[in-house]
Amino acid sequence: MPHILIVEDETIIRSALRRLLERNQYQVSEAGSVQEAQERFSIASFDLIVSDLRLPGAPGTELIKLGEGKPVLIMTSYASLRSAVDSMKMGAVDYIAKPFDHDEMLQAVARILRDRQNLAAAPAPVAEPRSAAKSSAGDRPGNAAANGEIGIIGACAPMQDLFGKIRKVAPTDSNVLIQGESGTGKELVARALHNLSRRAKAPMISVNCAAIPETLIESELFGHEKGAFTGASAGRAGLVEAADGGTLFLDEIGELPLEAQARLLRVLQEGEIRRVGSVQSQKVDVRLIAATHRDLKSLAKAGQFREDLYYRLHVIALKLPALRERGSDVNQIADAFLARQSARIGRDDLHFAADAEQAIRHYSWPGNVRELENAVERAVILSESPEISAELLGIDIELSDLEDDDLGALHVATGGGSSNASHEPTEDLSLEDYFQHFVLEHQDHMTETELARKLGVSRKCLWERRQRLGIPRRKSNMASEN
Repeated sequence: MPHILIVEDETIIRSALRRLLERNQYQVSEAGSVQEAQERFSIASFDLIVSDLRLPGAPGTELIKLGEGKPVLIMTSYASLRSAVDSMKMGAVDYIAKPFDHDEMLQAVARILRDRQNLAAAPAPVAEPRSAAKSSAGDRPGNAAANGEIGIIGACAPMQDLFGKIRKVAPTDSNVLIQGESGTGKELVARALHNLSRRAKAPMISVNCAAIPETLIESELFGHEKGAFTGASAGRAGLVEAADGGTLFLDEIGELPLEAQARLLRVLQEGEIRRVGSVQSQKVDVRLIAATHRDLKSLAKAGQFREDLYYRLHVIALKLPALRERGSDVNQIADAFLARQSARIGRDDLHFAADAEQAIRHYSWPGNVRELENAVERAVILSESPEISAELLGIDIELSDLEDDDLGALHVATGGGSSNASHEPTEDLSLEDYFQHFVLEHQDHMTETELARKLGVSRKCLWERRQRLGIPRRKSNMASEN
């Protein structure tokens, strides 16, 4: 079980973060200052240190040296964004802005620990299949190691082709457009491009364009001067400026408003930005990696995306295949997720039953790798025996999806989370049906934040499912969020 040190002087934040991490199977210790951490603990013994930047006495960046190479995640407010980037140049592994979303924190922690584990294991495989797994499927070739420096599992031909392109493109400064369905791992590809580039020691700033309100996106990306708009009580650097010398990753760039697209085009053409409300421009050196699940060329023809920006982005295009197109990769990835979840709860006896193996292989995974990870985590939590059955995965398998030989081995799982909205005996709703029904029924009187909380997902996940299922946001709902 990974051991994490939290260093935060605000008791409420420290306690809340501790509870969050402990609920997710991490061992946690805490301190209110660098001095207290030194007095109470051997700092270099922790797997990860999460620290506020501004602390009484010494700043959180002191822990970078005291940690003797252990990863340090810095927490900071948006007002201190420039300081956060400076801390990364001093050796912090990443930063997270306060107030942070719980899912965002958990994803950052999991990614950092995973990257550290992969680095320690290189050039071994990214994730070995289960250690003592007894499965009728037999052993599968675990050639994820071939991509050890990339850190992504993939043995199928499309993924091998992708890895070859990543190795060729990464050392250049060319703009890259990553295309693929939601949940396929576009940010992993972006991180691999950054880590294999000459900018690897500089920050990589990730921005989800769909998660920032349209009225704030220009200020967030390009910064603003004091008094530029109502509420701008002080000047602030933007995220493009924060990525100076490093990589800027814009996820879901198809959601970027046209006005912001024009500003971004200037960054790409001239290598300079101008803050909102400023008449002065300043030079920036950033490499842009963009990602989208939408067809930007079609959007450009429809006037919803700037054609000149599209061609600037489309210097190098990388296509990520959907999980259903990756053959036996899906089982290797499931094994890796099972190994990770098993390690988090301190068990080494968990393995997939034959029906689970078949379900994983033949399910279409509309949510791709993200959905697979959630299904494995759910199964591990609910499992009461070493063998994980298909039913615990909580996925809907249609009999028509399976080959005849598979039918006898597979228990059809109906999924946990269907809501008996009607009382007809045959109404069993799938998770997707329930999601669509719930959102359509409640979006008129609930904000996106409230909808996400009720559904138990992040706002980003809510947005992605809306896109996949074709459920537009109501204007009244959008206005109440801004």
